[in-house]
Amino acid sequence: MTENEGVEKLSAWQIFLLFFRLGLTSFGGPAAHLGFFHDEFVKRRQWLSDSAYGEVVALCQLLPGPASSQVGLTIGFLRGHYTGAFAAWLGFTLPSALIMICFALGLSAWPEAGSGGWIHGLKLFVVAVVAQAVWQMGRTLCPDRPRIAMALLVAVSLLVMGETWMQILALAIAGAVGSFLELGNSAASEPLRVPLQSRKPVLFAVAFGILLLVSFLPQATGSPGWIAAEMYRAGALVFGGGHVVLPWLQEGFVASGAMPADTFLAGYGVAQAMPGPLFSFSGFLGGSQAGALGGVIAVLAVFLPGTLLVFAGLPLWSWLREHRRARSALAGVNAGVVGLLLAALYDPVWTSAVHGPVDLGLVLILWLCLAVWRVPFWLLAPLSALGGVILLS
Repeated sequence: MTENEGVEKLSAWQIFLLFFRLGLTSFGGPAAHLGFFHDEFVKRRQWLSDSAYGEVVALCQLLPGPASSQVGLTIGFLRGHYTGAFAAWLGFTLPSALIMICFALGLSAWPEAGSGGWIHGLKLFVVAVVAQAVWQMGRTLCPDRPRIAMALLVAVSLLVMGETWMQILALAIAGAVGSFLELGNSAASEPLRVPLQSRKPVLFAVAFGILLLVSFLPQATGSPGWIAAEMYRAGALVFGGGHVVLPWLQEGFVASGAMPADTFLAGYGVAQAMPGPLFSFSGFLGGSQAGALGGVIAVLAVFLPGTLLVFAGLPLWSWLREHRRARSALAGVNAGVVGLLLAALYDPVWTSAVHGPVDLGLVLILWLCLAVWRVPFWLLAPLSALGGVILLS
């Protein structure tokens, strides 16, 4: 019997309510979200076995886009087809997206609030958060010397030539080198196939490619079309999800002059304290450019490519898990992702936030709070802002 045979299909409303509750309570970022999903759907509800859940996670981590959101969307799809997938995504994303859009509208209505010590405190918090992400991802995705070297070379390349095309080229080269060196070439061990119900994978793949090409067409900076294009490219080209989207969005919104770096990093800091997916940061960026409509467009556009790839990629999972060259190429890309994030840690995160010994000391304290004392993100972000008001105003 396959994983979902003999199980009652849930209505879209039931799936929405379940994921909405998770969207309100799932603090801690992508890794924590996967733990919440495992507890809820494997242990408590027994919708999936451990091995089936492991395969869903593995597939979503191989695809570009926000991995934890893609896992939730896949679970909704397996329980309620396409309407179930949409309900799962909407429920999990809606709380944080609304908060980030409202935050953007608040800053637009009160521009003076976007300056001062609390902004600087949030920027230092972002330094600690991204440093912790680099450390954790490096330990997982760069377990040997070749992949450590690849990550460092990618970081150096991007610091010297940081244009968007260089980011894409660096990841492509990392994938080719990974395939040549046969990195991470252990055989796939999970025997259970995730049940597949998608009948139109080719159409989803074609739609993904066409929209990606369209996103490179010139648009007026700050317009809804420009927001959609920038967000779609970020969602389509980022591997690793979560924090890795930072350099892609920074290139589009800060390097282009559409938004000051201070405002960008302040929004990113607030996003760390929100439950639900970190990609909801897009709502802040879109809302800052074009109001509530811009925020909605940004959220839809940044999640769309990952959704299309899930529906296109599910039927390819059996092939990917059996071909060592494909797995090796993806191992190389993942090492390149660490280098991508390492470069972003320096520029713009470090260069725009750390200007003296006091800043460095606060960053080290915040990093200790995250890495050693395990202080929750939702608590540490407002404390960082308060510390900035007290110490740095």
